[in-house]
Amino acid sequence: MRPSNEEIAEILEEVAELLDAQGASKFRALAYRRAGGSVRELSAPIRDLYDTEGLTGLETLPYVGPRLSHQIAEILDTGELTRLERLRGSVAPEVLFRTIPGIGEKLASEIHERLGIDTLEELEAAAHDGRLADVPGFGPRRLRAVVEALAARLGRRSARYRLTETIKPPVSELLAIDREYREKTARGELRTIAPRRFNPERKRWLPVMHTERNNLHYSVFFSNTARAHELGKTHDWVVLYYQQDGGHEGQATVVTEYRGPLAGRRVVRGREGACLEYYQ
Repeated sequence: MRPSNEEIAEILEEVAELLDAQGASKFRALAYRRAGGSVRELSAPIRDLYDTEGLTGLETLPYVGPRLSHQIAEILDTGELTRLERLRGSVAPEVLFRTIPGIGEKLASEIHERLGIDTLEELEAAAHDGRLADVPGFGPRRLRAVVEALAARLGRRSARYRLTETIKPPVSELLAIDREYREKTARGELRTIAPRRFNPERKRWLPVMHTERNNLHYSVFFSNTARAHELGKTHDWVVLYYQQDGGHEGQATVVTEYRGPLAGRRVVRGREGACLEYYQ
């Protein structure tokens, strides 16, 4: 069953509370709080508005607008909000993969462990380049079903969320934010949260930083993935989630390179060439 107005309002208000607690912009937290109140006060189910008018209808609601309309759409489509899970420190690739029909808990863990991938886009690429077929448990029928489900999900996301372009902040900006995050962590200036994953004692060890640069809002964390723990990189790999007010979003991971001409340098994964030019 799709979430009710009250459930959506509670999700938005929890985001506001966590942003407040983690020292983010008070105006950003207020935007979520106001949007939550607006959804709660609707006399008709917001899902009906979404079904008939799409994102355009959601944008007309008081205090919602383009950015928050995308997040409400995500809640209506999936029952969850990725941004909230990030702020809670509990977002898990395995949980994301289990939202695809044909992938259960054991298979989702196997995919993440064997292929080291974290997103649905990476899962789709693995399905098409043959890597997914090599994961035990994937026969031709299941692989075909997963490919079709991913095509439908990602195609719908593109259409509804208007993610028609990839945001690529300059590596200089990403490296500057990475440096600021690690320096503030070393000085003990950042608030910490107790991530739900790989943290049975519920220790508050994961520093969180929110910052804004050039019309992008960044949420920055050390990587808390299974792979980071396995390789002892939980205080080296830094993940930057960024979002534009228009709804476009993306992420980047900054790591310490250990080989080649960039050995010992901080680099943005997948953009090593640009990093080399930056340092030169």
